[in-house]
Amino acid sequence: MDRVLDVSQLEPPEPVERILDALADLGHGDRLDVIHRRLPFPLFDMLRAMGHRWETSGEEGRYRIIIWPMGE
Repeated sequence: MDRVLDVSQLEPPEPVERILDALADLGHGDRLDVIHRRLPFPLFDMLRAMGHRWETSGEEGRYRIIIWPMGE
């Protein structure tokens, strides 16, 4: 099951904090679907270190980032 998290109206560092909190609560086999106004490049390094994969789509001002654990 995907969980949708819209952080597009939040100011840094709150989007990254909310995303990391949501990942901690993610169940086995679930994915986190994030709506963001920009691509949070520092987050991608954190995700890689935590063993997660992600996929991005969208355009300037509205991006979708789908995150899931690497082994799934």
